[in-house]
Amino acid sequence: MISANKVNKSFGKLKVLNEVSFTSNSGQCIALIGPNGCGKTTFIKCVLGMVVPDTGTITVMGKDVASGWQYRSEVGYMPQVGRYPENMQIGQVIEMLTDIRQSNKTIDDDLISAFALKALYHKRMRTLSGGTMQKVSAAIAFLFGASVLILDEPTAGLDPVASEILKEKVLAEKARGKLILITSHILSELDELISDIVYMQDGSILLYKTLNALKEETGETKLSRAIAQIMTNKPS
Repeated sequence: MISANKVNKSFGKLKVLNEVSFTSNSGQCIALIGPNGCGKTTFIKCVLGMVVPDTGTITVMGKDVASGWQYRSEVGYMPQVGRYPENMQIGQVIEMLTDIRQSNKTIDDDLISAFALKALYHKRMRTLSGGTMQKVSAAIAFLFGASVLILDEPTAGLDPVASEILKEKVLAEKARGKLILITSHILSELDELISDIVYMQDGSILLYKTLNALKEETGETKLSRAIAQIMTNKPS
């Protein structure tokens, strides 16, 4: 559902993406992980059409992202830090986005209900705590029944209860055959969610394996320990 072929991107003399090739399909929940500055965010922005690669191609559900914006109707995106009009109320933001999208799909308000956001609809965005802002971003990402979900550090700032609610929602959408791409520095939260791991470093993909294959190869039961073992034993 997302396919990248030899994607390169530089900002000045800094090469951020180096020959990135990647293919993913429905029903996968993929952890996109790696150290800060490895290229994760730039790759996500390329998928979303927010950054244009220097060379290479990216398709989403068979549609070249360089050929038009329409594919974005099938993508739900939860940014690490949400940016919304500060003076608008939560309810106004959700109403505005619903009007803009004009989706013929049934609105998925599961997270609006689970996070009790309707009771906060009158609150203006500038007054929200980081955790509440994350709840709003999560609810919006799932709102339109997108086939592809991209979640950037989704549990950052969430309290334990909200974090569990979001993880249960991810598992439910994975079971429905959605493609889910998650970035996170908290590897322990990914163990029960993901089916595959993509590890990036210095703009390149060093590892793309199923979680089961990685655990079998390393003999570890925890993703964090398996990744640590792989990277420790990687030839220099």
